Amino acid sequence: MGKLYLVGTPIGNLGDMTYRAVETLKQADFICAEDTRVTAKLLNHFDIKKPLVSYHEHNAKAAGRQVVDRILSGESCAIVTDAGMPCISDPGEDLVKLCYQNGIEVNVVPGPSAVVSALAVSGLDTSRFTFEGFLSVTKKQRFSHLAQVKDCTSTMIFYEAPHKLIYTLKDMLEYFGDRKISLCRELTKIHEEVFRTTLSEAVDYYTEHSPKGEFVLVIEGAKAEDLLEAETIEQAFLQVKDLVSKGMRGADACKEIAKSTGFSKGELYTMLLEDKENA
Repeated sequence: MGKLYLVGTPIGNLGDMTYRAVETLKQADFICAEDTRVTAKLLNHFDIKKPLVSYHEHNAKAAGRQVVDRILSGESCAIVTDAGMPCISDPGEDLVKLCYQNGIEVNVVPGPSAVVSALAVSGLDTSRFTFEGFLSVTKKQRFSHLAQVKDCTSTMIFYEAPHKLIYTLKDMLEYFGDRKISLCRELTKIHEEVFRTTLSEAVDYYTEHSPKGEFVLVIEGAKAEDLLEAETIEQAFLQVKDLVSKGMRGADACKEIAKSTGFSKGELYTMLLEDKENA
């Protein structure tokens, strides 16, 4: 039986490739890649000649089964992503689970990570942090995600694409209030930039300047003294109305506030319906 190797690759600067990563890719029987064209350039740079297998979110189920069968037959596989550590906010996570289900040994070959790199250079608190990945483009899921983490006191890290950045910043300002934020882009590349500012200033800036490159957003957590507690169901209902005013569906708002306060979701929803009738 072979093994699965999780191999970290550079997030921009090829000089960050480790000796162990190069050797592992050279010794593997085949390599799983998110985008074979991107990985081919990396392999060519290090003169690595190995067969590539396309593995991404659209073919993960079928391709994953084939990869596992090859490993069970004795081949070793290395999986990489386009940049950084594979299997983090990426379909490689499913391949790891499938390997464990089939008794396959999985080894990690550490490498660069945009999450940790952005956190380290952010200038914000690094003692506790949470990685939140990408926000959904679906409003319901997006608002629910922001509502769930708005009271998180740890530093939060998100990924965002340039064409969605301004909308994400506006939504975060609406849900979180005006907190400190470090916007990191082009990390390890020639035009690396870390923009340390506040959410309101970031909204103003990117309204006037078109964002370029993929972003890692590092946002300070909620301050304990600013967290709203609900001692009565009336206070909890005010929090429901606040979420509804920000665009969240009533039922979802009641669910989120019920979860954080302990009051009945049904009672909160009844109050919301009565409030609409009396409006």
